[in-house]
Amino acid sequence: MNKISWSACEKNIPLEAPLLGSIEYIDSLLVAAKKVKECHRLLDKGGINIVSELLKGQGTFYQLNHYPEEDVYDNETHSQYYYHNHRGIEAEHGHFHTFLRSPSIPESIKPMEGFMRSEPWPLDDKALAHFVCISMDDEGLPIGFFAVNRWVSAQTWYSAKDTIALLDRFCIDHAYPNLVVNQWLSAMFILFRPHIVALLEHRDKVIEFMHKKNPQVDVLEDRELDMTGSFSITVDEWIQQLTEKADTA
Repeated sequence: MNKISWSACEKNIPLEAPLLGSIEYIDSLLVAAKKVKECHRLLDKGGINIVSELLKGQGTFYQLNHYPEEDVYDNETHSQYYYHNHRGIEAEHGHFHTFLRSPSIPESIKPMEGFMRSEPWPLDDKALAHFVCISMDDEGLPIGFFAVNRWVSAQTWYSAKDTIALLDRFCIDHAYPNLVVNQWLSAMFILFRPHIVALLEHRDKVIEFMHKKNPQVDVLEDRELDMTGSFSITVDEWIQQLTEKADTA
């Protein structure tokens, strides 16, 4: 099973690993698995990796800076991502932040109500939904997913249900900064969708718990609550579990 790691402050909110028996779309996950493995093969063959391609030509790797410098944005799907580092975690080289911007967010999906707004949220044509972060190691391989509080990514705060409804819209369908990297990231969103769903649902439970615990504090801006939950992952182990499940179905 995938190991579970926790945010430092919210161990009392259970975060369960995805149950294979409850996943009804394993075939689509396995299609994405082939794409992820093919992307790794192509990069390995060229002696490069996901992270090295993002940092290529970007100069010194500074903490908090976005890589590439102007982020990666798809003008058709309105998906966006950037890579950076700031957490000081030994096993992590850096991580992706992933977003969907306003033009691809249906009007029926509204920012969540019921929370104090001590800081402005991006709204209307500047609205953006943040999905999850993907942790990478020094070899340019993915090692985990985690969800974050609103202030971390300056996002518009949408419910987990609405954010999950937007997952299928995330796709980077162009060749900057590297076609294989973009295809890999888009496929990772499908392959690890069960983990992303679990993290977003858990995120809302953590936020609701903290809000009820201290309703006079804007929990979405609480600097002591940055990461709400995380999974450590291994691509090959997850694919093996999916394959074994498909073979016995």
